[in-house]
Amino acid sequence: MIRNVLSIAGSDPSGGAGIQADLKTFSACGVYGMAALTALTAQNTRGVSGVQPVPPQFVADQIAAIFADIRVDAVKIGMIANAAIASAVAEILTRHRDVPVVLDPVMIAKGGAALLAADAVDVLTTQLLPLATVVTPNLPEAAALLHEPEARSREDMARQALALSKLGPAAVLVKGGHLESDESPDVLASAGTITWFETDRLPTKNTHGTGCTLSSAIAAEIAKGLPLPEAVASAKDYLAQAVAAAGQLSVGSGHGPVQHFHALWADNEGVKR
Repeated sequence: MIRNVLSIAGSDPSGGAGIQADLKTFSACGVYGMAALTALTAQNTRGVSGVQPVPPQFVADQIAAIFADIRVDAVKIGMIANAAIASAVAEILTRHRDVPVVLDPVMIAKGGAALLAADAVDVLTTQLLPLATVVTPNLPEAAALLHEPEARSREDMARQALALSKLGPAAVLVKGGHLESDESPDVLASAGTITWFETDRLPTKNTHGTGCTLSSAIAAEIAKGLPLPEAVASAKDYLAQAVAAAGQLSVGSGHGPVQHFHALWADNEGVKR
């Protein structure tokens, strides 16, 4: 049976992040993807120039319409935009506590633009974190959620993962992509246990949407029945290959997207058009 996964997130018209990246990832990972939009953005590979949030009640209406008709095997939450949307999403998902939730606390775009209003951080922390099967912050996001300085070492990462787990989520995956290292380690805190996932850092600027892609891949693997540690390992392997194959694409002049369909598309370089 093909599993169904719902993404609740913002739109990226350049296709590399947000809802667009989520749906590509779901397809590549073999699940049926659905989407409830929280915000429209004007952005490309060089940055975000505008954000238009969707009215909170309409965000809730989109989610309710899905649950009223379609079996949802997992939910991925990305860009929430503001406190009112965070509350609306939390209120409706509270009615579906049996569905696994992967929460990617999107706060800042790759180019530095804010994607979450300052007053929404506490709402996200108190209302959405307790609903999460796993929350997947990067180092700046983990620091913001804890109101602490950003982690600078593996020890800091592990400590912050455990601290975040005390705020209600079943598990926390702190991503080490911002760590100053030749590697890109992630740490999973679950039931008081720490598990490390190791990945070599690849020399590329094509990293637009990596957080969206990883969290969506985790949601897909959980929907298919994998236990969380195995889901994280599978998702990280998928993302590493997508980043490694990003050079096959020619999209924009800034931080380009990863190659979500690296396992499905032949290298088209040199094909005449």
